[in-house]
Amino acid sequence: MQAAFAGFALGFSLILAIGAQNAFVLRQGIRGEFVFATCATCAVSDALLIAAGVTGFGALAEALPWLETAMRFGGAAFLFWYGLRNFGAAWRGGQRLDTEGRAQSALAGVLSTVLMLTWLNPHVYLDTVVLLGSISAQWDNKLGFALGAMSASFVFFFALGYGAGFLRPLFAQPRSWQILDGLVGLTMWAIALKLLL
Repeated sequence: MQAAFAGFALGFSLILAIGAQNAFVLRQGIRGEFVFATCATCAVSDALLIAAGVTGFGALAEALPWLETAMRFGGAAFLFWYGLRNFGAAWRGGQRLDTEGRAQSALAGVLSTVLMLTWLNPHVYLDTVVLLGSISAQWDNKLGFALGAMSASFVFFFALGYGAGFLRPLFAQPRSWQILDGLVGLTMWAIALKLLL
């Protein structure tokens, strides 16, 4: 139980920082579009990466030094493109929340975006595979530690996705979407710049 609690606390603290993945989950939660699928995809992806880290995949990443560089530049390019798309949406404006709750996006598009934001982001690998994987070695009960960290991902993403629904009245106004799109664009570009530097 102690290992599971430590895994939960560390996993939750790592995932709490605002990043590309969290910003997208927040956006989907506010829109009320495919919230369960978005949250589940993020949480299951994290669980797979944590499992890989705990079972020793982190050593493979360290053995292939080019992998980190390739992931870093690929992730930065994707985040720059995604941020540019959000700036374009903020500039155009006119977006508003669908009050009837009908989905405006295709499920395939939403899932492909969330998968790219997850699997093309080097920070995800550093946090889940490398950091959590290496810290899990300090515990005799690695399984308990891993399950605790995985639970943190599920709790966080579903709380963020469904909790964002409380902001819906605010986002009935097009100006709110412009501000959110601008902030998401800035977040994406800040992360991309951090990756490059």
